[in-house]
Amino acid sequence: VVAAWASLPFPARPGRSLPDALCAHPQAVPWQLLSLCREPKVGGCFAQSVVLRGVRKESHPPASPLHACESAEEVLQRYLHTLFPGAFSTSHVLQQPCHTQPPYPQFFSPLLTRQGFLLDKPPCYPSAAVESIPVLAALQSAPVLHTLLYGVYKDLQKLNTRRWASFFSAGVEQDDFQEALEELRTLSQCYETGFEADESEDEADSD
Repeated sequence: VVAAWASLPFPARPGRSLPDALCAHPQAVPWQLLSLCREPKVGGCFAQSVVLRGVRKESHPPASPLHACESAEEVLQRYLHTLFPGAFSTSHVLQQPCHTQPPYPQFFSPLLTRQGFLLDKPPCYPSAAVESIPVLAALQSAPVLHTLLYGVYKDLQKLNTRRWASFFSAGVEQDDFQEALEELRTLSQCYETGFEADESEDEADSD
């Protein structure tokens, strides 16, 4: 089970390198949770696969350890290792951006250039349609999945199965249903940390 995250577009500025863009976010990756669960109160993950498109490393003086890396892949990998120490991370950097030409909806901020890079202030003249954007996306095995899976387990546990005769007439036995529920609860515990366990107890008390 994984949770999906994305930065669409990735907040890179025109003329700046990939290390510059990542150094601007030293505490947390600038992405949003796409999966249907609450934003985690604490960060961290167990394993992740991350892909960045449309931002090049460029050549600049080594102003930080990230600038000293030899490749864009090494820059992203070191950045992820710093923010998620101990997590198993795979990363890929693709030079090709994500194209946003029609019929892609133009819902972008006026602060974006035609190439999807972020400006400090809106241009004085009307900006052209955004044709491409840099994108950062990830799939994570993370503690937030405990909240998601345990929430599904609690919702299903509240169902009055006697009202769903057509469901069981399809061949599902009541015992099989209960067993599947317990397996779902056990699966949620695979992603549990001390913090998530305390949060679950608080939610159970509030119920």
